[in-house]
Amino acid sequence: MATKQRVVVTGASGKLGRFVVEHLVDSGYDVVSTDRVAPAPGSPGRFTVADLSDLGQVVELLSGVDEGRAADAVVHLSAIPAPGLATNAATFRNNVPSTYNVLRAAQVVGIRNVVTASSETVLGLPFDVPPPYVPVDEEYDVLPQSTYSLGKALEEETARHFTRWDPALKVAALRFSNVMRPEDYANFPSWQDDTAARRWNLWGYIDGRDGAQAVRRALEADFTGFEAFVIANEDTVMVRDSADLVAEQFPDVPVRRPLQGRETLLSIDKARRVLGYAPEHHWQDEV
Repeated sequence: MATKQRVVVTGASGKLGRFVVEHLVDSGYDVVSTDRVAPAPGSPGRFTVADLSDLGQVVELLSGVDEGRAADAVVHLSAIPAPGLATNAATFRNNVPSTYNVLRAAQVVGIRNVVTASSETVLGLPFDVPPPYVPVDEEYDVLPQSTYSLGKALEEETARHFTRWDPALKVAALRFSNVMRPEDYANFPSWQDDTAARRWNLWGYIDGRDGAQAVRRALEADFTGFEAFVIANEDTVMVRDSADLVAEQFPDVPVRRPLQGRETLLSIDKARRVLGYAPEHHWQDEV
């Protein structure tokens, strides 16, 4: 029997991490998960507590000192996940060095397949300054508007240089939109009478199950070097057509192509093309 690919998943107890661990286990991966907080009892995979701010712990984790063999890949989701949850300095001090440590430990161990959680915020959220055009995509330079987003931009740039140093290394930075669980969809009808309520991220979202699919596809993608991908669902959180939303809230922003119905304004074209990403879950099917 072929040996299963071993994947370390950081941030495994987080909102997205739980979906990712379950999906990877169901897809046949040997998952070693880690976080500062243990997952719910009965969660799949094996779990160990680790502090990613300590490079030594990360090297041990990825090298499999306690697991018998090194990991083949790492999915780095661990972070303070949004602005405002901690002070700016604490958010930066936690997130940026931890990502460096994961990349450095992977380099030390010889892991050349890394998927890391970036954020839609690097696109310019909360769009108090309007985006350069819609749908937004990976073609323009990052526009961080918060310390959290600045950290994510620096993490992407760090990964870019790690791949420059090692041309065999692959790092996929997934710019996740606002992660939703199925139970979160009960809130969506309350937004429909106020188009401004969710303009801050162009009315985007990502179902956690589709976020997990994107992680698996990034792990399995055949490329080297650094690539960033916007990861959102293919629709918006609204029932109104996307063209109407843009005309009302961003009347002076160039629209690069005709918008079809309720399509996302966070372009997933690159993720579809390179990763084969195909969202399967839509909020209107859950309410």
